[in-house]
Amino acid sequence: MSTDAPVKTPSTSFLNRLQTGFLHFAKYHGLGNDFVLIDNRDSSEPRITAEKAVQLCDRNFGVGADGVIFVLPGINGTDYTMRIFNSDGSEPEMCGNGVRCFAKFVSQLENLQGSHSFTVHTGAGLIIPEVLEDGNVRVDMGEPVLKASDVPTKLPANKDNAVVKSELVVDGVIWHVTCVSMGNPHCVTFSREGSQNLLVDELKLAEIGPKFEHHEVFPARTNTEFVQVLSNSHLKMRVWERGAGATLACGTGACATVVAAVLEGHAGRICTVDLPGGPLQIEWKEEDNHVYMTGSADVVYYGSLPL
Repeated sequence: MSTDAPVKTPSTSFLNRLQTGFLHFAKYHGLGNDFVLIDNRDSSEPRITAEKAVQLCDRNFGVGADGVIFVLPGINGTDYTMRIFNSDGSEPEMCGNGVRCFAKFVSQLENLQGSHSFTVHTGAGLIIPEVLEDGNVRVDMGEPVLKASDVPTKLPANKDNAVVKSELVVDGVIWHVTCVSMGNPHCVTFSREGSQNLLVDELKLAEIGPKFEHHEVFPARTNTEFVQVLSNSHLKMRVWERGAGATLACGTGACATVVAAVLEGHAGRICTVDLPGGPLQIEWKEEDNHVYMTGSADVVYYGSLPL
């Protein structure tokens, strides 16, 4: 596997120019899914604890974010390692919007110019983000995991070891769900009993989301995507994220949504997925079975806090 060789411009990291004794960070967002990014390249352990990350993510008493992301040294031959703490202190395997922000942050730390890509070790395995000339980031998210026990879910497989359009009772309502892992677990639903096409704007996400997340059939909890089909290549999705709640966007969730849409026959392999924070372009390639995600990632501001 090869990646484009990035061009580095010699320069001191902008974060290194600040005073010591403080936690220096950058605030980024991917379609409104926002993160605190920390340069952790000098150590294989995160500079702050999960408990401190919860404080940073608090929108009233902290910086305010959906998670804290660390850029650590690479392992197993990769260029970098990515770790993330959610706003509740839990650590997910991966985050799709987060890895796009990670890629843009690394580009700035390393003063990389032009189109470039690098390899990132994550809890979900190898991820390869590519920063494009237009500033968007395209990410090879790898192959979706469909085997029920590996998602994981206790729902019985009903299609080639996978759970596809299976019935799940949540709070007395029968939902039709497909379970996918993109390195982290997802439960995707397009319909419930008596409603063949969801109107996602009408859902009371704060009420129903936690009941999916903590359902007994998901031993590792789950992210849940509620999807409205607009056309064969256009989907609208709202997400309840495991450990973060309702967010404006979820990259792995958009990927899982397109995989589920293909499996259920709702859409083709190339789709625009509209999230509350904006659109993502998702392609599930038949040639290599990999899912590719393309979208924006933008810096909001830089800051520092006393350690």
